[in-house]
Amino acid sequence: MGKPGSPKLVNFDHARRRRITWLLVVVGLCCFFYTLGSWQNGGTAALSDKATNAKACGSVTTALDFGAHHGLASTTNDGSKIEQFSPCDMKYSEVTPCEDPQRALKFPREKLEYRERHCPEKDELLRCLVPAPPGYKNPFPWPKSRDYAWYANTPHKELTVEKAIQKWVQYRGEKLYFPGGGTFSAGGADKYIADIADLIPLDDGSIRTALDTGCGVASWGAYLLKKNILAMSFAPRDTHISQIQFALERGVPAILGIMATIRLPYPARSFDMAHCSRCLIPWGATDNMYLIEVDRVLRPGGYWILSGPPINWKKHYKGWERTQEDLKAEQDTIEDGARRLCWKKVVEKDNLAIWQKPLNHMECAAFHKKNPTVSPRMCSKLEHPDHAWYRKLEACITPLPDVKSKNEVAGGELAKFPARVNTIPPRIASGSVPLMTAQEFKEDAELWEKRVKYYKNHLIPPLTNGRYRNIMDMNAGLGGFAAALVKDPVWVMNAMPPEAKTDTLGVIFERGFIGTYQNWCEAFSTYPRTYDLIHADNVFSMYQDRCDITYVLLEMDRILRPEGAVLIRDEVDVVNKVMIITQGMRWECRLADHEEGPFIREKILVCVKTYWVGEIKAANATLSGDSSD
Repeated sequence: MGKPGSPKLVNFDHARRRRITWLLVVVGLCCFFYTLGSWQNGGTAALSDKATNAKACGSVTTALDFGAHHGLASTTNDGSKIEQFSPCDMKYSEVTPCEDPQRALKFPREKLEYRERHCPEKDELLRCLVPAPPGYKNPFPWPKSRDYAWYANTPHKELTVEKAIQKWVQYRGEKLYFPGGGTFSAGGADKYIADIADLIPLDDGSIRTALDTGCGVASWGAYLLKKNILAMSFAPRDTHISQIQFALERGVPAILGIMATIRLPYPARSFDMAHCSRCLIPWGATDNMYLIEVDRVLRPGGYWILSGPPINWKKHYKGWERTQEDLKAEQDTIEDGARRLCWKKVVEKDNLAIWQKPLNHMECAAFHKKNPTVSPRMCSKLEHPDHAWYRKLEACITPLPDVKSKNEVAGGELAKFPARVNTIPPRIASGSVPLMTAQEFKEDAELWEKRVKYYKNHLIPPLTNGRYRNIMDMNAGLGGFAAALVKDPVWVMNAMPPEAKTDTLGVIFERGFIGTYQNWCEAFSTYPRTYDLIHADNVFSMYQDRCDITYVLLEMDRILRPEGAVLIRDEVDVVNKVMIITQGMRWECRLADHEEGPFIREKILVCVKTYWVGEIKAANATLSGDSSD
């Protein structure tokens, strides 16, 4: 070694410092590019408002540069080719797989069983993308959509003629106009609802959820929204072509369904009010089976409204073109059935009658115990009242939870809306939901507030400006997603898979929201292009071992509007599988990090369905030139 101050020692120290400096620079650059790469491949994936504005004659413009980040390859990691899904034939443009009119003919017409859900077998499933009709445009924003829809989106004029007098819908060039008419009143929905509000409380928040049976184009539900009442409107796919499709095009909650041989797909004690206006349901037939089912889904103290024949038949029978004897017999049967259910008749005015379900079954159960031969009997308490997915109707009264006094509300009293959104639901407060405490409910509500804020600020900013109206939550849990959106101009269909570990759909209804049971290995009971946004929280983890998740994604595509958005939350391995499939579906997707950061294994896939429409040609349908590949 050299002496102190020698050139050799100085050069050695200088070289060592240079090596340390270069090492720090290299480490710094590595960290910078790693962070940049993580941000590009994860981070946020915001959909700009421009990306989601509908343009019927152009392709999607998006703020996301998908190709530059994750490279949409034509092969998977194992070398297999990514399946590219072709458009279905245009004859499937309005396909409803589980309510197919041709398949329905194979089933008995007795009790209208043929109009119930009958889903295709595996070898009948469509493995293609359902096309939108030529000229399709995104619907008008709410609230204008309540009154107007584009004719090109639902090109049917039948109801404009068949229901012209009742003013269901009118054809006005390229638009359809919904003047608020219906079967209920010559004065329209507003006057009809005002008449009801004079008889029962519709304005104080005590009535929030409603069921409209045989709803037509859902004008009753559409106009109830002004009173913060959320109606689940249902009707079958029958001769009234596209009535449910019209309802959803208007931005009004609706679903295909019928009262026939199986239970309605809702838990017990779901609705504050049920309604039928000339809905053609034979209430007095089949041992009052349909009244019994309404009783099951009505809350304690809930109301049942019946208008039209046979109510007040003595005054109206001439206009109904039925004999007095026939009308009297029908009303007598309904009155008797209501008494057997222990309902109290509140009022009969003009052609409108309202009954109320008791607050509890203390007196009703005692009566039936003393009179065991009187039908319908009380169901066994061992039978779960919420089991409703393909469950046959039963000719027995669903018992309410036990109470200690005749003035107590069975199952617990609900807060008025909107307070009930975040009040501890009675099912949780009473311990009826396994392994769920009040504290866990509060934490879940806070979690979804945080998540939806993240969605709005970083993933889908248009969620804040009315771009979306009809939203599907495929695995709704406690309804936290819907609750976090309650102040926005949207409504959420909260789906509860029967395969979920805990059935919490009853909790969702108690919070003032609506939903339905749904097995996602099957098609949903709706028309194509009826939802603007689909949220799938751990859906694919649930179903990846139950059915081919390709068909789950194709079903999501069927019910999603062109330029609609999808949010898929799941484990990163599952999300990767899903992302590979979506590359063949004409979706534009981007992977985003969990709201807690990149080190959480759960990721969020954000997708937009590109705009394309089918084209009618001499041969089979083909893809139009407006497609975005």
